[in-house]
Amino acid sequence: MKLKDLYFKLKLKFSTPTVRAEAIRKMNRVKMGYGCSVYDNVSFGSEPYLIEIGNNVRITKGVNFITHDGGVWVLRNNGLLENADIFGKIKIGSNVHIGINSVIMPNVTIGDNVIIGVGAVVTKDIPSNSVAVGVPARVIKSVNDYYEKNKNNVDYTKNLDQLEKEKYLLEKYSIRDTNM
Repeated sequence: MKLKDLYFKLKLKFSTPTVRAEAIRKMNRVKMGYGCSVYDNVSFGSEPYLIEIGNNVRITKGVNFITHDGGVWVLRNNGLLENADIFGKIKIGSNVHIGINSVIMPNVTIGDNVIIGVGAVVTKDIPSNSVAVGVPARVIKSVNDYYEKNKNNVDYTKNLDQLEKEKYLLEKYSIRDTNM
């Protein structure tokens, strides 16, 4: 491995999600828009050039993009479809959140303004303005329904630093912090 490649891999591993996304976008292996976040342990698979990602997409820890059908291996080993592969493109719209450890399968399009739940396996297209969860992933509600359900239960902590956030949450949940 070249020193330049090693440096790049270390930079990706230890950088922030936004810096990681920008580095991946500049590599041009994955077509990625602006304002994205890519957390650690994300795999863009063996054909990252088949993946297109819009603007303002958050790809959380452990997400896997699969751009091929590995099952063809069995057919090749049986002497059927020798030297064959099956590939599929993946397209992610803008303003999408992909939850931890989700899997996005080949030939899937995820629309704009979509929330993919933790651990979902996305095998079919997900329309814009949807929340999809499960194995296989299915749409359970609209983003507007998600907003209506949660609008009175949110905590406005994005402007707090880590210590202020911790203090707020410990107080809210009546947890006594022995370190304070």
